Amino acid sequence: MSEMISLDTDKILAEVDDGIGWMTFNHPERRNAINLAMWQGIGDALEAFEHRDDVRVVVMKGAGGKAFASGADISEFDKHRANAEQRKHYGATSARGNHWLSSVGKPLIAMIDGFCIGGGLAVALNADVRFATPVSQFGIPAAKLGLGYEYGGIATLARLVGPSTTRDILFSARFLQADEALAKGLINFVVDGDQLEQEVREYAGLIAANAPLTIRAAKSAVSAYEKYTDVAAAGEVSALVDACFNSDDYKEGRRAFAEKRKPLFQGR
Repeated sequence: MSEMISLDTDKILAEVDDGIGWMTFNHPERRNAINLAMWQGIGDALEAFEHRDDVRVVVMKGAGGKAFASGADISEFDKHRANAEQRKHYGATSARGNHWLSSVGKPLIAMIDGFCIGGGLAVALNADVRFATPVSQFGIPAAKLGLGYEYGGIATLARLVGPSTTRDILFSARFLQADEALAKGLINFVVDGDQLEQEVREYAGLIAANAPLTIRAAKSAVSAYEKYTDVAAAGEVSALVDACFNSDDYKEGRRAFAEKRKPLFQGR
């Protein structure tokens, strides 16, 4: 019998069903673009799942059948991310959600159907296993907006697909189709849309039937392997990211997006 978990927002849905915690990005009118309320809901849902013994594995998915998550809700940018100082405030607000995405001790599966873009891809990269439909698309369009992408997200991507493919994704800002994403190791499985939820349920059931302490230890070991960071290099990247958010190019990128035209970047 399924059970809904009460959250402070209806843009994130949390449900427990047969050992699986389901977290749904419920913002389909904006292709599940993630806003501040959703970041709060992500943290609340994952924290609740972490402390429930009847949840053995967590699945995150997008509502509406068009997108897993299409990045940050850009309609909030002028209010919450217009410059480096506001970006830091936004980052502080979303930090708890990101903390739980990266540190939840139970296996995390991303069930992707449609767009998985920008911040949405960053969320999916926190998953231990990623399923996607053939129509799914993946990309990081930061270079088309003039914004900077944080070291942690880039490092996670590079560890998964390698530095060369990471440069391609970031420099070109192009979208990868599901078959290319599978070939490059960005996702684990491609499943037809009408079979996706059943395949994910069966896979999650396999995990749920296994020894929880063994799985937790294995996840912790792999995470420890992945988290090596050159602190000095990360600091240099952060300064360059601040410069992006303080730039005229970032303002131009936001204006061009709102006006549905190509941006004219000047490199300042």
